[in-house]
Amino acid sequence: MNLKEVSELRRRFRMDRNAISRIYGCFVNSSREIVSYIDESMGILPQDEADKYLNLLKKALSGKIGKNLIDIIFSTEQVADSDEHRLLMALRDSELKDGEIREEFYQKIINSLDLGDSNYLILLAYDTYDVPRKNKNDEMDADASDAVFSYVVCCVCPVKERKAELGFFPGDNEFHSCAGQIVAAPELGFLFPAFDDRAANINNALFYSRKADEIHQEVIDSVFHTTAPMSAAEQKEAFQNALSEALGDACNMELVQSIHDRLRDQIEQHKESHDPEPLELSVSDAAAILRDNGVEEEKILAFRDNCFAQFGDGATLNPANLIDSSRFEVKTADATISVDPEHSYLVETRIIDGRKYLLIPADEDIEVNGFGVRVKASKRRPTTEE
Repeated sequence: MNLKEVSELRRRFRMDRNAISRIYGCFVNSSREIVSYIDESMGILPQDEADKYLNLLKKALSGKIGKNLIDIIFSTEQVADSDEHRLLMALRDSELKDGEIREEFYQKIINSLDLGDSNYLILLAYDTYDVPRKNKNDEMDADASDAVFSYVVCCVCPVKERKAELGFFPGDNEFHSCAGQIVAAPELGFLFPAFDDRAANINNALFYSRKADEIHQEVIDSVFHTTAPMSAAEQKEAFQNALSEALGDACNMELVQSIHDRLRDQIEQHKESHDPEPLELSVSDAAAILRDNGVEEEKILAFRDNCFAQFGDGATLNPANLIDSSRFEVKTADATISVDPEHSYLVETRIIDGRKYLLIPADEDIEVNGFGVRVKASKRRPTTEE
């Protein structure tokens, strides 16, 4: 799924725009026991409660594609005959009305999910969407539809204890201590089937994880029985390892700055283009950046081999998962320097009298913890070597 398709579905999570008739779910305690079940008609719920349920489900379709939203791809064999795919199809085809099927699904989540000592809420909803036809100008015609997209959306939300605080009770016209448990934003969730090319794709699901570096592989294994792509954090670490191992001493400050700048430029250009498809970087594209910076061909080949070993042959990477385009950070054992990425060129490395230094020009005013400071002129001119 691309960004436009996700956004199109997200817009449905309002009372006047969806066909969700009931909300199902269960409340699970830290001992993995179901405390209570939810089976509520959206039509009779108070407006504010219905909106809160919809907002929770909507958040399972939020975040960045490739980071928080991950494509789950079933094999041909799974789609043809597998318990995991059959259960998901049964959930959708029964419109969630079969209690035994819902219970089987709940148990898959409960038996696999690790949220520590947290209680949590599993929510399920079924929706049907008359997909509007698009005209030649890529505009939707709300009165014309060629297909109906039927899908199930699920989210799992931690339930947290609220500290006792004073609250006003209008009936008594007094303040009293009040506490309780509140439902937090979803930790994970999914959509099935995927909405690819604005149509149902039963070969895929879209999985959501609130934390890009903790994608809950245990749930993916249990519910989908497949291996998810590397998390954003894993991709970044694997890319860095492939680079440093292949380049060795050639992996210097200037090269890393150049790689960061090139990838950052690609990310910014992609944002400005409003292209709904995720940005992709092939291993050959990454190797070309190294070649442009004068890296030896032998080291470039070693980098390519490392990437293929880490990501697989023919893999494409998302630059947004490889760098943090919003900052440029340099760390030593005792200090951290953070620089605006547009001015990363200001940071230099030097060896002075045999000792390594990071140098930053200080042409403007300098502040230390809010205090303006002055730099004393040095009487001694140190010898430098690159």
